[in-house]
Amino acid sequence: MTYPETLDWMFNQLPMYQKQGASAYKEDLTNTILLANHLHNPEKEIKTIHVAGTNGKGSTSHFLASILQEAGYKTGLYTSPHLKDFRERIKIDGEDISEDFVVSFIAQNKSFFEENQLSFFEMTVGLAFDYFHQEKVDIAIIEVGLGGRLDSTNIITPLLSVITNIGMDHVQFLGNTMKKIAFEKAGIIKPNIPVVIGEYTSETKPVFEKKASETQSEIFFASDIIQETYPSVLLGDYQKQNKKTVLQAIRVLQSQNQFQISEENIKDGFWNVVKNTGLQGRWQQLKEAPKVICDTAHNKHGLEIVINQVNNQKFDNLHIVLGVVNDKDLDDVLPLFPKNAIYYFCRPDIPRGLDASTLQQKATSFGLNGKVYNSVTEAYKNALENASESDFIYVGGSTFVVAEIL
Repeated sequence: MTYPETLDWMFNQLPMYQKQGASAYKEDLTNTILLANHLHNPEKEIKTIHVAGTNGKGSTSHFLASILQEAGYKTGLYTSPHLKDFRERIKIDGEDISEDFVVSFIAQNKSFFEENQLSFFEMTVGLAFDYFHQEKVDIAIIEVGLGGRLDSTNIITPLLSVITNIGMDHVQFLGNTMKKIAFEKAGIIKPNIPVVIGEYTSETKPVFEKKASETQSEIFFASDIIQETYPSVLLGDYQKQNKKTVLQAIRVLQSQNQFQISEENIKDGFWNVVKNTGLQGRWQQLKEAPKVICDTAHNKHGLEIVINQVNNQKFDNLHIVLGVVNDKDLDDVLPLFPKNAIYYFCRPDIPRGLDASTLQQKATSFGLNGKVYNSVTEAYKNALENASESDFIYVGGSTFVVAEIL
């Protein structure tokens, strides 16, 4: 199979949360363990840092990778979902995995995947571990896909676990309270492996402390320890907390004496994160006049910070290009959006995309008014045409909306 054919096979034949939602979520790690054994357990041959959390785990993972790259280490980075190309999920020193490696990995293991009905995510995790092992990375940053305890990535024993924060998202899988969600995320905490917690609440802190106590893991609450960090090209307000989490994680890594990381490396890692890793879609500016910002925030916890930042911008008129997926709790997120904006409702081009007319109807009940467009591209084009140079355009609501305009 060619690379496009290989991707089609991966995307279309097997369940994938990104496209299907609930049916792609597995209730245990049996398949992942089966695959790891089939691949001769490459995950046991690499040093890793494991990153979970409701929001910020992508930025946090990229910051960590950037700092380690600045320190001269060959650094693997596994994240999800991708924005433009599947290969973005698996990188070494900011370079995407090659098409050839993806094609040959799938070809070599296709019959095993079919026989055992492995999911898209399980295959991709296996691919990442195999690639990082074959390429002999010094360390790999592994971002959890969904939850933690039952996530396919949770077969590693990392040097360090990181949990950025807990918010109400994916409640259909992880539970409908902060405590239940925290319990799932805390599932990445391993015996005698230190854990860094980014943000906590009175509900989630005891959950983390209990799990860390059970596993005899040293626990660090970054927001209580770190006061100052370094500047970064990432200007989203939410990065302030992510940077504290990253700095505390690096401090723990430094104390383990396995990696030599200087203050200069940390400083440069924060500043050069986009250049080093190719991170996109985090309060990313696309145009100057009118100013256009896109952001992948898509749940209440993330959108609260982003919309607050939008409201603090200077502009004559505000234009918002908005699309969401169909399992989004609109009663939760729509009240966050400003009523004084012109809305361009659209549907992200994936099977889970919510119909734009449905979104418009619901949004109108919250006092958010605008027109429906046939595609994200058309909505964005109209926003650009309608905006004057002193206006502000925000594009978001879903990772997939942002992906279509980058």
